[in-house]
This record gives sequence, structure tokens and C-alpha cells, in this order.
Amino acid sequence: MPNYYSTLSGWLIPFSRAMESNGLNFQAECTECQISLTDLNNLESRLAADKLATLMRHCNQKLNRRDFATEVAKHFHPSMFHALGYAMMSSSSLHDALERLARYKRVVSNTCTIEMTEHDNDLLFEMHIDTYPDSKRPVLEACLVETFLATIVTFSRELVGSNMSPKMVKLTAAKPDIDDEYLEAFFNCPVEYACESNSLTFSREVADTKLMVGNTIITQIHEKILDELLNRIDKDDLIYLVKTIIYRELPMGAPSQNDIAKQLGMSLRNLQRKLVDKGTTYKDLLDTTRKKLALDYIRQQHISFSETGYLVGFASVSNFNRAFKRWTNKTPTEYRSSEM
Repeated sequence: MPNYYSTLSGWLIPFSRAMESNGLNFQAECTECQISLTDLNNLESRLAADKLATLMRHCNQKLNRRDFATEVAKHFHPSMFHALGYAMMSSSSLHDALERLARYKRVVSNTCTIEMTEHDNDLLFEMHIDTYPDSKRPVLEACLVETFLATIVTFSRELVGSNMSPKMVKLTAAKPDIDDEYLEAFFNCPVEYACESNSLTFSREVADTKLMVGNTIITQIHEKILDELLNRIDKDDLIYLVKTIIYRELPMGAPSQNDIAKQLGMSLRNLQRKLVDKGTTYKDLLDTTRKKLALDYIRQQHISFSETGYLVGFASVSNFNRAFKRWTNKTPTEYRSSEM
């Protein structure tokens, strides 16, 4: 378990703008909430999640309202997500941007994980929030869940158009007795309470719309920065370490589980057990890593299909084509044409 649950201090950027636009003195209110601003200029500094929740409650109380979460979301700026914000901005679609957020979520916060699933004509963006081992209390208070989901919607509107709205918002929190209209007004869609998880549902048509700002090369540059940052944030994360080895060795062929275990200084059986404990397997990690890289390469017109297959560790083009068809239900040629 982490020593404490934290978020990037970049979250204070939209907080400060929302506070100032509502007549609150940012520095004075942070001091009152015992939040130090000395490290704010360091984009990699972190802030305890409980402190951010305290600041949110404090602002709602000062303003005698409940909607400060959406006020913060309205003042979102990509820089608050470090390089991840800019990697998302240069993604090929909203779907692609949200998957990138799910993959690099630990850069923003270690309080939850994000799962992306496709259901018929919908894309589900789902938060799984950690709980404290002793009390089982969620490490993110309801006000911060609202802030995060509202921020994702603001970011999505920046990418695909200001009129975009999710189809549904679900929250685990109980429906408040009064004053909950602000959420439906902000999201412009139904909001359900007391659900099993916190989530946003987007239509696939909206999520898969090609973005005019998409730039694969810029995205890859930012992902290198993010990979280095993740390495500093969480050097002991086994899944990250396994993926790092896979990324490095794929052009020479997919590494075996034995190779991975030896490089990590553990037995094959121990590696397999630890991955199962984390809800995954080596085969799943290899497959998702290959798919992610293949989609990035396919979007680059100057890289041939055979070279892409080689770069993601396939010995033959036919094997790569079969895997790509399984991943996307399209051939590489069909997929590249659809992205043009």
C-alpha cells in the first residue's frame, strides 16, 4: 500500500482559478486548509488526496454551495496532468485519449484505476477507487470523484466539441437530499446515484471521431516522458516493470516469461503468481502491449505493415495480420484507411 494516497499538485491550478473567479483568495484559503504552496512550481510535486478533499469542502462551505467540483472542472488546463495532458491532446480520438489516461493514470494519482470497456454502441469509462485497508473507506471522497469525472468531460469537450455530453453518469454516492441539479446541468445527461461504480458512458460515435489535433509523433514524445515519470513514481510496480521489458525487447522478438522472470530476479512460478494476484497474466500484458504499439505504428503512413509486425515482435506478417484482425476486427490496410 502507498505511504499515502496522492495526486499531482497540478490539480491546484484549476482550484486556484475557480477560487479567484468566485472571490476567494487562493493563498489564504490554502493556508487555512494547511496546504503548502512551496512546491507548486514543481510539476511533479504531489499533494495528499485528503488535503484536496479538505480544500473542496472548505470552498463549498465558504461559498455556501455544493457545486464547486464543477467550478474546478470548468477551469481545467492540460498542464495539470503533466505530460499526460498534452499526450491526450494529440491523441487520434477521444477513445484513444481516454485509453491513454487509463494507462498512465498513476501519473495523475494513485487513488484509483480506470477501466475502459466497450458495450454495443457505447464506451464505458469506469473508476475503481482504492479503499483504506482498515476502515475500507474510499480514498477519494465523493466531491473529488465529481471533480475528476467533470474534469474528464471538460477535457472531452475541448477535444471533440463544446456541445458533447456523455450519455450517462453513475456515482456510488447516495443521492443528496437537496441541491443535486448542478451535476445534471453540467453533464447535460442523466446522473444516477448509489451505483456499483463511478463511471461515464460515451457513445461510440463520439468517442471514435477522428480528432483534428491528432499527432502520433507528438504523442510518442510525451509518452517517453510519461514512461520515465512512471519509473520514478513507482519503481516497484511489477506490471510496469514487465511492460518495460516487453517494450524494450519486442523488436528482437517477444520475450518469454522465463526471460522476464530472470531479468526481474525471480522464479517463473513466483512471477506468474504475482501477476495473477494483480489480476493479469504475462500473456495479457504481452497482447495489450503489442496492440497499443501496433495501433501507434499503423497510424504512421511511412511505416510499412511488415515493419510494424517486426517492431511488435511477430516473426511473420501473416501472424501479425491475424493478431491485428483479432484486436480491431479490421485488417491493417482497412484500419489505416479508416484513420486517414
